[in-house]
Amino acid sequence: MKDKGFNMKNLTPAKYFTLIGIVTLIFIGFLYVSPKIFSDYTTTVLGNVYIFIILAISYNLINGVTGQFSLEPNGFVAIGAYVTALLMLSPDIKADMYMIADPLPIIRDIYLPNPFLALIISGIVSALVALTLAFPVFRVRGDYLAIVTLGFGFIIRIFLINNPSISNGSMGLDSIPGFASYFWIGVVCLITVILVYNIVYSKHGRAMKAVRDDEDAALAMGINTFKTKTIAFMTSAFFEGVGGGLLASSIGSISPDQFTFMLTFQLLIIIVLGGLGSMSGAIIGTLLLIGGMEVLRPLDDANWQLGPVHGIPGLRMVVFSLILLLIMLFARRGILGDKEIWDYIKIRRNK
Repeated sequence: MKDKGFNMKNLTPAKYFTLIGIVTLIFIGFLYVSPKIFSDYTTTVLGNVYIFIILAISYNLINGVTGQFSLEPNGFVAIGAYVTALLMLSPDIKADMYMIADPLPIIRDIYLPNPFLALIISGIVSALVALTLAFPVFRVRGDYLAIVTLGFGFIIRIFLINNPSISNGSMGLDSIPGFASYFWIGVVCLITVILVYNIVYSKHGRAMKAVRDDEDAALAMGINTFKTKTIAFMTSAFFEGVGGGLLASSIGSISPDQFTFMLTFQLLIIIVLGGLGSMSGAIIGTLLLIGGMEVLRPLDDANWQLGPVHGIPGLRMVVFSLILLLIMLFARRGILGDKEIWDYIKIRRNK
């Protein structure tokens, strides 16, 4: 007898779809039951976790799987959030809301009350912007790529502030319809995870990993590296735009200050913590960062006490930083590295 890692890639199509169906049913059941078990606060936190899972695994596609050090997520999330908000807000509401300058006629009159179409359009707009951006961005590599994409995030935020006839400037948008309920956020999260997983473990995903491991060697083997990076970039931007739309709907109001580099930094921590290139690692990293920050929230309350330890404003960040430091000291490639969680599951079989 010997141990062998469980490998989903070796499953037959019938077993694979059966497994996906079982996981889907279990997760849908959890989405249906959890509001009846948990408090509103807990389900709100879980909904936020689902949104960040969408953002993290899509960001991991370009940064971890394809190996392109990109710092653009806040820009695409902002695009998705604003496109969704502008589509869902009625002309009358927009006419009353814009205080700094009157909205452009096309901005005022555009109205699409269907939330799912609004999310898809938000993702498509983000993907088209990514396609346009890919031509100058992928002329450079490494740290230069990071600088260029970092600048893109700043440009989007400055554009939103300085064009009040489009975005209502620094005042942002509010009264956004709250179509993104806990259940539907979870459903979109599940769909995103399944789609991105199938991309990562398709021939396109193998090409992305080849570019990550050695771009020059991949080019020599006949892989169109620019096309591969562009596909990854557009796919990542599409789901980041969808996540931005869900974020706008769940919060109900947006402003340019919500889409600073700190959002990108959060996502970068998540995918590095979980393991660059690992989808399940990105999910675990999201649970630890977004969920963990909420679990430790009582530490900021001056009335909280556990033995001799008292809550102090800011203590939560100190404790969480120490936890992250310890994790990265003992898991320098992240919790799962570039593997998936099922790669650590051992099964026994006859020799």
